[in-house]
Amino acid sequence: MSTMTFGRAINAGLRKAMEDDPKVLLMGEDIGKLGGVFRITDGLQKDFGAHRVIDTPLAEAAIMGTAVGLAYRGFRPVCEIQFDGFIYPGFDQIVCQVAKLHYRTQGRVKMPITIRVPFGGGIGSPEHHSESPEAYFTHTSGLRVVAVSNPQDAYTMIRQAIACDDPVLYFEPKRRYHTKGEVEEGGALSLAPSMESARTVAAGTDVTLVTYGPLVSTALDAATAAADDGVSIEVIDLRSLAPVDYAVVEASVRRTGRLVITHEAAQSGGLGAEIAASITERCFNFLEAAPVRVTGFDIPYPASKLEKHHLPDLDRILDGVDRALGRPNSQSGLEG
Repeated sequence: MSTMTFGRAINAGLRKAMEDDPKVLLMGEDIGKLGGVFRITDGLQKDFGAHRVIDTPLAEAAIMGTAVGLAYRGFRPVCEIQFDGFIYPGFDQIVCQVAKLHYRTQGRVKMPITIRVPFGGGIGSPEHHSESPEAYFTHTSGLRVVAVSNPQDAYTMIRQAIACDDPVLYFEPKRRYHTKGEVEEGGALSLAPSMESARTVAAGTDVTLVTYGPLVSTALDAATAAADDGVSIEVIDLRSLAPVDYAVVEASVRRTGRLVITHEAAQSGGLGAEIAASITERCFNFLEAAPVRVTGFDIPYPASKLEKHHLPDLDRILDGVDRALGRPNSQSGLEG
């Protein structure tokens, strides 16, 4: 067990995967000599060579198309998308080829491609550098989508994603890269929690708060603050966005009777809407109030000086909890 940053944990997971399987290779813009814009791949080209840590042109469609060909030939490519908003030039390849080839070939062709996507805001960058495009891909059958929230998951789940025979979009919250935590390295992946499993990270009895990626830490802060006011919040880290581990969420909502979902992405068509609808279908008779969503706004990502008003924060999440509990809140103005 060692203490490392979130970013270093991803680096260690990539290193372990490359040591274990010579068919694993990395591709991306500036990931070799530079080590990536966030230095996540720092030192890997030096240790494994330029034939396994490949600096590509600035062309996401070319990166994804090359990865498809490599996967056909038995390799396990790991593609880095430099920033979340840069993924769109590769969107056609991802949803039309990567997601479909296993089904289209009746299982004869596997696409063991991992697509690393630094996502979310909070770093003072504008549009195309601070977005949350995960819902586009959760809507696409044939893709697995995960989001990590802590260094241990960052290490374990990148290894699990690379070992998976299905294509995996691995969303990593860039504003958490310097967060430190304990990481147990090595170990058999078969003994680790499945990357499809949600995790209850704080137990509670009054409200179920569901989130993922960068907002897990904020949700835990909200649970601590609410406890001072006598409100018990159960926090669930989804970890997997496609498929969603509804069993964990459903069991929690059946106990608490209330559901709040928070994510940085816009509200309309977001993952929160799908979770709210699915849990309403499954737990209608247990719900004491309508599910509440606390999300980014339905606007293009704002200028950096305004992003603190756009991203869900402690106060907005607690206000959502108040809405679920029928307490005074910003929307209702109800008296306590």
